[in-house]
Amino acid sequence: MSSEQSKPHPMDTNETNADFDKSANDSNKSIKGTGKPSKGGDKPAESSNKPAKGFYVLPNLFTTAGLFAGFYAIMQARLGHFEAASLAIYAAMVMDIIDGRLARLTNTQSDFGSEYDSLSDMVSFGVAPAMVLFEFALTDLGRFGSLVAFIYIACAALRLARFNVAASDDKTHFTGVPSPGAAAMIASTVWVFVDAGIAPSDYNIGLALLMMVMALAMVSNIKYRSFKDFEFRDKMPFVGLIILVLIIAFVYLDPPSAFLAIGSIYMISGAVLYLLGKFRGKQDLSE
Repeated sequence: MSSEQSKPHPMDTNETNADFDKSANDSNKSIKGTGKPSKGGDKPAESSNKPAKGFYVLPNLFTTAGLFAGFYAIMQARLGHFEAASLAIYAAMVMDIIDGRLARLTNTQSDFGSEYDSLSDMVSFGVAPAMVLFEFALTDLGRFGSLVAFIYIACAALRLARFNVAASDDKTHFTGVPSPGAAAMIASTVWVFVDAGIAPSDYNIGLALLMMVMALAMVSNIKYRSFKDFEFRDKMPFVGLIILVLIIAFVYLDPPSAFLAIGSIYMISGAVLYLLGKFRGKQDLSE
C-alpha cells in the first residue's frame, strides 16, 4: 500500500473535527435547555422574574395614612360628623400628593407602591365621598340615592383602572377629572352646607346631580392640568405672588367656600378649554 493511501486527506480530518464540534455544541445546548447543571458543575441562570422582597417604607407610610383618612371619613359620616368627614377626605388628598412626590424625589417608586396607591385612592376618593354624600343627603332618595352613590364608586374605579393602564407621554394633563378632585368637590359641598347650616333635604336632588356630574367627568376625555411639572424651586412672577397671597387670604376668611370655589374653577376651566379646542379644530377643518 502506498504512503499516499495510508495517510488521511486533510479535508477529511477538518470535516471530522467540525462534526465533532457541532455535536458537542448541540449536547451543551440540550443540557442548558433542560435547566440541569452540566457535568462541569455550571448552574442554570436564575430567573429574574422573582417577586421583590420587601417594600419601601416611607412613601407607603403616607399611602397608608391616606387610606386611614378615607376610612375615618366613612366612619365619621356614619356617626353624623360630616365636617370631620370632609376634612378627612382633604387629609387623604394631602397624603396622596405627598406619597407620589416623595417616591419620585427619593427614587423609591415600585410596582407595589403604585398598586397600593390605587387601592388606597379607591377607598379614599371613591368609596369615602360616595358614602359621605349618601349619609348626608341621598338616603332620603331611597334606591335612586343608592344607585347614584354606586355609579360614582364604579366611575372612580374605572377612572383609576384607565389611569393605571394608559400609556401616555403627556405628564402635564390628566384624561378626565382626577378622582381626588372629584372627591374634593363633594367634600367641599358638604362642608359648605354644614358650615352655613343649610338643610340637605331641600337640595338632595341637586346634590345627586352633582355626584352624577363628577362621576361622568372622571371617565370623560376632557383634559385637566395635573401640575406634576410644577416646581416650587422655580421663580414666580410678582403678579403670581400677589394672586397666591389673595388665595391664602380667601382660604383664611372662609375655608369651605374657598375650597369649593377653587375646585369649581378647576372643573370649569378644563371643560371650557376642551370645548374651545374642539371648536378651533372644527374651524381649522373648515378652512
